[in-house]
Amino acid sequence: MEILFVTTELAPFVKVGGLADVSAALPKTLKALGHRVTIVMPRYPAFEQAGLLLARRLTPITVEMGGHTWEVTAFDGRLASQVDLVLLDAPGIFDREGVYGERGEDYSDNVIRFAVLSRAVAELVKQRAAGGAAIDAVHVNDWPTALVAKYMRDLGVDAPSVLTIHNVAHQGVFPKEMVPAIGLSWDDFNVSGIEFYGSVNFLKQGILSADLVTTVSPSYAKEIQSEEGGCRLDGVLRSKPRIVGIVNGVDYGVWNPATDSNLVARYDGEDATNKARCKGALQKELGLPLEANAPLLLHVGRIVPQKGADLVIDALPRLLRGSDAQIVFAGDGDAALVAKLEQAVEKAPGRAAFVRAASEAMVHKLFAAADIALVPSRFEPCGLVQLYAQRYGAPPVAHATGGLIDTIVDCDAKLETGTGFLFEAPTADALYATVQRAIAAFESDRWPALRRRVMRLDRGWERAGRQYEHAYRSLSASR
Repeated sequence: MEILFVTTELAPFVKVGGLADVSAALPKTLKALGHRVTIVMPRYPAFEQAGLLLARRLTPITVEMGGHTWEVTAFDGRLASQVDLVLLDAPGIFDREGVYGERGEDYSDNVIRFAVLSRAVAELVKQRAAGGAAIDAVHVNDWPTALVAKYMRDLGVDAPSVLTIHNVAHQGVFPKEMVPAIGLSWDDFNVSGIEFYGSVNFLKQGILSADLVTTVSPSYAKEIQSEEGGCRLDGVLRSKPRIVGIVNGVDYGVWNPATDSNLVARYDGEDATNKARCKGALQKELGLPLEANAPLLLHVGRIVPQKGADLVIDALPRLLRGSDAQIVFAGDGDAALVAKLEQAVEKAPGRAAFVRAASEAMVHKLFAAADIALVPSRFEPCGLVQLYAQRYGAPPVAHATGGLIDTIVDCDAKLETGTGFLFEAPTADALYATVQRAIAAFESDRWPALRRRVMRLDRGWERAGRQYEHAYRSLSASR
């Protein structure tokens, strides 16, 4: 099959969140399954800075919207995975350091930036179709690329479209006055179109226009169709014939403690002896006491309420007072919450550390050192932290929501079954109680067997790749 994968992030070049990892791993998996895959995305400065070789196309893509014209230049490249890459460049639109914004603020012209991107992709598909190149699936991701299917229809392009929702809370909502500026007519501004409580909603239009909507876990697919979890789009989502939930995978070419060059020593599920060396090296690097028997807890991710960072901060004094545990935080986010975290860490010298700007290499070292990973997200579409943690032998403590339910089996009292520790209510009390349960397990003689069990889990991308493959084929068969 011929697949266009449209995204705004791509690891290791441009990463804001988990979308970057998915955008690198899923196309690579589909390529390995025998399909021709092309990633289409903005041309950011990071690509040239990384030394990626690009060839400029002579014929630009003309985008006309709201009385303005953009000449979008396409650049062809190829990733190490042999996946083809098309980067779209519009002067003043994409050539910025940030993806969605800088210094915690969204770019004020994001409505135009991502409308231009989506329209340019639609024009690119039209060009390819005119040249006789059939496309079996145009796969877009989240609100920034959600308008592609709508624009393709407006241009008379008949190509199957898939929209994957990685987080329904991010919708791309803008003032209604932007309707003409993004190339739509006022006839599109209605309850059956892009209108959303008096505003424009990119994700809503994407859901309505896409031939198939997927999301990143079966449980999250159910949650977003409920009033509690749909962020006011639950009715629109329920109007679709089906929402397919496909759990993300782990790229074992990148995330594998047996081959990870970032680690001071490598290990695997059969022999995890060197995990202790990784733990000691991190403790030394972060100025924590070299205590091999002290459970090392890890919270890695954005320091925001959605990720439950505030729950960990609130539980921190009790966690440290009731055990000899150490804890490491890594990530950035909400300024007020980050300041609160910094204060909490300062009050726990030798017991807590905070790595605010963690490099990719540091994140690998953190997972290798950790004994227990904390994933207390209030909601979690899929989550990658728990998957990486399991692979590196750090059973997760997690809130039972979304993809965390689909990827973690709560351990029984004897630790004979299970792959982590789940709690039902997103509260500091519930988190504290469950961490205590995990620490008790860590101190038991059954811990090595649990660690071995989670490291042996098959979380690779092939299963997810075949599910997407099936989804694409179902679209082609139904046309």
